[in-house]
Amino acid sequence: MSEWIRKINWKYVVVMLIGNIILGLGIAIFKLSGLGNDPFSGMVMALAECVGIEYARFLILLNLGFFVIEIIWGRKLIGLGTIINALFLGYFVTFFYNLITSVIDAPDQMAMQVATVFIGVIITSLGISMYQLPKQGVAPYDSISLIMTEKWPKIPYFWCRVSNDAISALVCWLAGGIVGLGTLVSAFGFGPFVQFFDTHFTSKVLAKLEK
Repeated sequence: MSEWIRKINWKYVVVMLIGNIILGLGIAIFKLSGLGNDPFSGMVMALAECVGIEYARFLILLNLGFFVIEIIWGRKLIGLGTIINALFLGYFVTFFYNLITSVIDAPDQMAMQVATVFIGVIITSLGISMYQLPKQGVAPYDSISLIMTEKWPKIPYFWCRVSNDAISALVCWLAGGIVGLGTLVSAFGFGPFVQFFDTHFTSKVLAKLEK
């Protein structure tokens, strides 16, 4: 255990933690838009409302289920980032959503809602980049697509991820959640923006921390 702790790059951990906080802000902004969240967050929010459990707590419960799968088939994907994302992301989202709505009202005009979605995409993409690029562990839900790709190598990662997101979006809709522009954009639009931040921001931050 002590050896594992000594091997941790704490500078990278700080970047990963900041990434999760920014990710929480991005998800909160998506929720504020009223046009749907990313498929997984939308599903969790809808199911949490159905069963009457606070979003952050329900996310932890659901992550525990995915974490069991990750332990069995994707143990190499587990790191400190896995734990932080699984336990605290929901609370980051709740904190920022409550903070924002205490200051401003949710947009009620389509143009403002679309603009809010765009802001959510940018902020969430930055959060994803800072959480993933340091390679401090993969979130339980994100690990499922990677595990599927390893188990069935003939199926590209893209299709594994799309299938999981499609199932999440369907469950979200069946549970009475919002599946809309935000859901569609987040399902297919994060990639280019995350890549942009990987190349032009996060990788440079990590390189400076190595000096």
